[in-house]
Amino acid sequence: MTAETTTLDLGPQTRVLTRLADGVREDRLADPTPCPGLAVRNLLGHLTGLAVAFRDAARKDLGPTTDTSPEASVPDVGPGWREELAAALGELAEAWRDPEAWTGMTRAGGIDLPGEVAGAVVADELVIHGWDLARATGQEYAPDAAALRAAHGLLAAAAEESERDQGMFGPVVAVPEDAPLLERAVGLSGRDPDWTRTV
Repeated sequence: MTAETTTLDLGPQTRVLTRLADGVREDRLADPTPCPGLAVRNLLGHLTGLAVAFRDAARKDLGPTTDTSPEASVPDVGPGWREELAAALGELAEAWRDPEAWTGMTRAGGIDLPGEVAGAVVADELVIHGWDLARATGQEYAPDAAALRAAHGLLAAAAEESERDQGMFGPVVAVPEDAPLLERAVGLSGRDPDWTRTV
């Protein structure tokens, strides 16, 4: 990991996500997203769960929130989901402002990994799922530049690993080398940057 990643402030990207969530209409919660099998409400539930899990990973507060695989169940949201998500994202950003979060070992999704890797993973989750949410709900999206660079770096490294199709990301979608960085990151995550709503 680069020094930039290990000093990354996730606050700007979590604020982007909070604004996107605020723009989601209740009648759009059942709409599809670029995440196969996940409606908008499931994506929002996933974001809330991962914010809590990676908050606890940063704190090295290991337990049920950090041990559970994200594939264990389909997430959903309840009546107070906006406030719940905003609070979880704020706590996530604050937890990763502690330099100790980026050191030593931690766990997320039931996987043990170095703190600095966990920080890069959560940056990637916030950036790519922000794109998912924006596309699914017809909103403009401009991720935090530092978080986007961290996400792209993680995804590019993952793309070079063997047996990538069995990893945490889908098969790479080819994107022109001169495409904007966000589109290249989206392609590396296994998504089609041209995905649009069909409803």
